[in-house]
Amino acid sequence: MPEDVISSTTVITPTSSRMTKPYSSLDADIIIKNAPDPVFVSDLEGKILTANDAVYELLGFRTDEVLEQSLSRFISPEETREFTAALREVIERGATRNARLNPRSSSGEVIPTTLNASALRDTDGKVIGAIGILRDMRELDKARAYADSLIKNAPDPVFVSDLEAKILTANDAVYELLGFRPDEVLEQSLSRFISSQETGEFLAALREVIDRGVTRNARLNPRSASGEVIPTSLNASALRDTDGKVIGAIGILRDMRELDKALAYSDSLIKNAPDPVFVSDLEGKILQANDAVYELLGFRPDEVLEQSLSRFISPEETREFLAALREVIERGATRNARLNPRSASGEVIPTTLNASALRDTDGKVIGAIGILRDMRAYEKVVRDLQESKSELQEKILDLEKFEEVVVGRELKMIALEKEVENLKREIEKVRQGHM
Repeated sequence: MPEDVISSTTVITPTSSRMTKPYSSLDADIIIKNAPDPVFVSDLEGKILTANDAVYELLGFRTDEVLEQSLSRFISPEETREFTAALREVIERGATRNARLNPRSSSGEVIPTTLNASALRDTDGKVIGAIGILRDMRELDKARAYADSLIKNAPDPVFVSDLEAKILTANDAVYELLGFRPDEVLEQSLSRFISSQETGEFLAALREVIDRGVTRNARLNPRSASGEVIPTSLNASALRDTDGKVIGAIGILRDMRELDKALAYSDSLIKNAPDPVFVSDLEGKILQANDAVYELLGFRPDEVLEQSLSRFISPEETREFLAALREVIERGATRNARLNPRSASGEVIPTTLNASALRDTDGKVIGAIGILRDMRAYEKVVRDLQESKSELQEKILDLEKFEEVVVGRELKMIALEKEVENLKREIEKVRQGHM
């Protein structure tokens, strides 16, 4: 609402609640009347001089039951003192923000509201009252109560902090995780439970929350009441005020002890696997490898780790490996892809690759675990078999040729024997003819 227009065009006379209006460009009453939020004008003693329809709708009173009445009629003595203090702040600073008022309606309902007030000035610029804008907080308070319920009953440890990392609220899972009482956690800086380095990282995460609204999987290692350092991951989202401004963070911790044990176990399996095993990200960068990889390729760890697999295989095979990674993402595994990495000595080593998905704590595929099988011995056996097969085929050909020669001789002998028999018969016939 254009408060500067109201304050510069409105004068309150001490003898009447009516406003004399040296109108300039806008009628202040029109602005107040049509404001969507409940708006009232009071003098410096808290007497209500004017109010819009939204005020009467909020409280359920008639106009004559509100105008010329002290605000103390509708709020408690304690809140009356707070409102008087807010008026002093208006006089000194020109405005006050988000003071809490809980006026009682005509039905007796206590209505939670916030008050934003600005100075009402006379034509000489002197503050003579306040223009108050109320915001009905019932729905917001319900939403906050619901959010508090979600936090309280969340299975994971959840806490709320301000932008200086002071813990404002926490659920039972936080106290169970750390072993501290609520009074040992609430209103304490997170730096009490984590190292100075991690405090810096948490504040950086808070800046990310302010910039992006969320941060993911930051590592925190709080120290419990027993002195145990507990590995956790932090997911944080923005905590905003009623104007949408980030005023803190809602942090969800995940106890990583069991997962870290599982990761340590998997690391042990990789390290002690008899076959060459490596872990890569989705771009093919090698993140981890076991001794069998270095033994196979003849490179030092610093020549392999953080290197792209494309350093060791051809461009064509790099494309095939990336295709295998896509298959891993879609199906969770790939089988018997061929890779021929070049070793430190320049030897091209034939291998087969079996790869399975590497997943983060949310189950998302973030890389691949690859197992290589050295195919040199197998291919030597295949070559030996091929050579033996070739030799055998040559011997078979020789035998076939020999068989052809032998069979040919036998056929010729048979033919000769037949010719001899024919000659014998002919000679016998000639002999008998001369007798």
